[in-house]
Amino acid sequence: MTAAPPRIDRAWTLRFGLAWLGLWAAQLAPVQLLLPVQLDDLDPAHKVRDLALVNGLAGLAALVALPVFGALCDRTRSRWGRRRVWIAGGVAGYAVGLVLTGFAGTWQLVAVTWLLAQVGMYAAMAGLTAAIVDQVPADQRGAASAAVYAPQAIGIVVGLGLVTALGGGVAPGYLALTVLLVASAVPWLRRSRDPEPGPGGRPVSLAAAVRATWEAPTRSPDYAWAFAGRLLVSLGNALGTTYLLYFLDDGLRVDDPEGSLLVLTLVYVVATVTATWAGGVLSDRTGRRRVFVGWAAVLQALACGLLVVAPSWPAALGAGVLLGAGYGAYTSVDQALVTQVLPDARTLAGDLGVMNVALVAPQALAPLLAGAVIGLSGYGALFTLAGLCTVLGAVSVTRIRSVR
Repeated sequence: MTAAPPRIDRAWTLRFGLAWLGLWAAQLAPVQLLLPVQLDDLDPAHKVRDLALVNGLAGLAALVALPVFGALCDRTRSRWGRRRVWIAGGVAGYAVGLVLTGFAGTWQLVAVTWLLAQVGMYAAMAGLTAAIVDQVPADQRGAASAAVYAPQAIGIVVGLGLVTALGGGVAPGYLALTVLLVASAVPWLRRSRDPEPGPGGRPVSLAAAVRATWEAPTRSPDYAWAFAGRLLVSLGNALGTTYLLYFLDDGLRVDDPEGSLLVLTLVYVVATVTATWAGGVLSDRTGRRRVFVGWAAVLQALACGLLVVAPSWPAALGAGVLLGAGYGAYTSVDQALVTQVLPDARTLAGDLGVMNVALVAPQALAPLLAGAVIGLSGYGALFTLAGLCTVLGAVSVTRIRSVR
């Protein structure tokens, strides 16, 4: 039996959360603001289509890159450890992609450079998510997972605020996010030390690692249900948030769409951060995961229902509270739950890579689906679909048996 890792302290959590803050800010500020504005400038007549294709390409890449990078991470041997080298390389590739995206002059070039940035993020995620299992005892993983997803919400505000403070310029915005990304990763890269693999060692070959990763859902029903739940809830959240700027502008016709997006994001963030930490800590203390995950998904469905029944600015603010609270509690507890259903100690990063597909791919692929739904039936149908996805995700979690 593998010995439990030593308990983590607040300094570990702070460095870990800071690294994630840079990753999330550099992804979500472009998705929410820079990419829509940039594509509107480059091709205003086809901005919805272009945004869908740009994000969709990155989502398709995630299907392959996340599991493969995870498998490679499990097999890596280097003087810097098998996790840290992937984090450093991923951040470097991410930074290059962001800078190039800022200077892209056509929507096609935006798609290519944004893909490069996202591939860098996937590489960094392979190392960072595996660090939770490598370095955190099971009864602290709710709090450690909160250090992944509370920065996601904070990163939206930090990223949007940084870009807005610079006047909303596309190229300066990408450059500022690049600086934030690198500066946030440095403390973790300097202080983190990867533990040696456990008694199971490394996978015998890359082919074996990749094969074990893709076979994981068939070998562990609980892993498969956790994957399905994460995929559905992440898709529902992405459908409900990706086109917020266009919803405020074209749907609600508010006077200042970009300013309103920032206000709505602040409301969402306060609710998310509060629920993320509360959910993670309470889940650790009670030893229960499923009940928190299930009810958090239901809260997100209620938020979508509110926008369908009463599409208005006050309703959007209320939905922001519900969506933030639901998604915050869901993400921290779900990540902890996932670490407890991994089927093979030798392929932790690879198996988590598959789980990361369920987290990242919906964020990138949702614009393809959302763009089609908006074009056919409008924003009401979009939010109905988003709510349905989260309810089905909650049902999937109830089927898990090995975790309380």
